[in-house]
Amino acid sequence: MSATRFRCKRRSISHAATSSRSNAPASAGESGTASGGSRVFTEGDIMIRRLSCFALLLIAIDALGQSYPAKPIRLVVPFPAGESVDATARLVGQSWSAVLGQQILVDNRGGAGGTIGSEAVARSAPDGYTLLWGNVGPLAIGPSLYQKLGYDVAKDFEPVSLVATLPFVLFASPLLPANSVVELLAYGRAHPGEINFGSTGVGSGLHLIGELFKSEAGIEIVHVPYKGIAQALPEMMSGKVQIAFNTIPAFLPHVKSGRLKALVITSTLRSPLLPDVPTTPEAGLPGVLGASWHAVVAPAGTPREIVSRLNRTLVGTIAAPEMRNTLVAQGARPVGSSPEDLRTFMREESVKWARVIRSSGARAE
Repeated sequence: MSATRFRCKRRSISHAATSSRSNAPASAGESGTASGGSRVFTEGDIMIRRLSCFALLLIAIDALGQSYPAKPIRLVVPFPAGESVDATARLVGQSWSAVLGQQILVDNRGGAGGTIGSEAVARSAPDGYTLLWGNVGPLAIGPSLYQKLGYDVAKDFEPVSLVATLPFVLFASPLLPANSVVELLAYGRAHPGEINFGSTGVGSGLHLIGELFKSEAGIEIVHVPYKGIAQALPEMMSGKVQIAFNTIPAFLPHVKSGRLKALVITSTLRSPLLPDVPTTPEAGLPGVLGASWHAVVAPAGTPREIVSRLNRTLVGTIAAPEMRNTLVAQGARPVGSSPEDLRTFMREESVKWARVIRSSGARAE
């Protein structure tokens, strides 16, 4: 359906015509005529014209929103296929496509902490057919971690909705002589520099939450980066690496089997998957709050009516009971937000992680 174009001209009322109208008022409901037969437009005429133009504009906007999408949508996931971010994107994307009535094709564009795929979306046409499945890395950490970034989060993206948050949990080796945060801090102060914490690399969310914990707890712990957190598992079980932060799903089976311990969750709410694990505020560390998260954004300049349709359908998809239950089972907390709330959230996240990056001296490798 082609977009209909409307043109409305604003006519001005000359001083002379106004004087003429005031000296010889037209009868009720008439516009009146000036000498020589030229039409004199009253304020009422102008208001009617403006309202008519506005109504036609709303019709055009509504028509565009209803006709979208007319072809498959490309959802760029800026991480490799098979990772947890990719799995969640595909899960939500499949249900979302059923609501939209069009295919959502996942396009994995990994590299540089998610910034390569994010830049590709930032440079895409703002027509609603290329979207980014973003997360804390490229949308909140990347801008401070990388000296040169090919996009500006605030200027180059149009927020659609926050999908879900995944709070971090502090996991510990079974050989560590500490079964709570209080005991961990006591041990750390008695053995400065002897506790190692693993992560998925410098500048990753798992690294920075560790740096935030280190700062707030006031203990000296040593960062040990890995290419993947799964590589840290055997070394945690053997005691070479004592602690590591991670989201719940990957390490939950090891907690249940006794091969790892879960000490605290970096949230104000406990998780139904680990109901006995206290929150950081409960453990006396209210400043250690952080989570990974999923959000959908579009290129800046995407028409408002398209963003609105994307938001409504995505929020509805997330709110479906089956979807909510599935996300909760994966350690996530379903959200579904307005575009403006997501904009505020990303800004606050950027400020928080920028502060941690500065204080820790983290730099992209």
